Amino acid sequence: MLELRPSCEACGKLLPPNAADAMICTYECTFCAGCALNVLGNVCPNCGGNFERRPIRPRAMLAKHPANSEHHRAEIDQASHAALLQQYGAIPPGER
Repeated sequence: MLELRPSCEACGKLLPPNAADAMICTYECTFCAGCALNVLGNVCPNCGGNFERRPIRPRAMLAKHPANSEHHRAEIDQASHAALLQQYGAIPPGER
């Protein structure tokens, strides 16, 4: 089950469980759409994977399985991320 992390790891923007702009990678690194697509170029700074929109858990299921409340702020190393962008940026996610 997805953790539904509460905020963007880059800018700290709050991303409640119903946030339409929350994006995750396969490891559930969580970023807002602005950071994931515009700042990070659809390349996760932690794993090099791509981002997809995080699904919205129905309210009834949130009561049973609440979202995570722990914030994960990542210090993004710009040089390392630039290397990932150069390595993966032009490669489609399914071929990385």
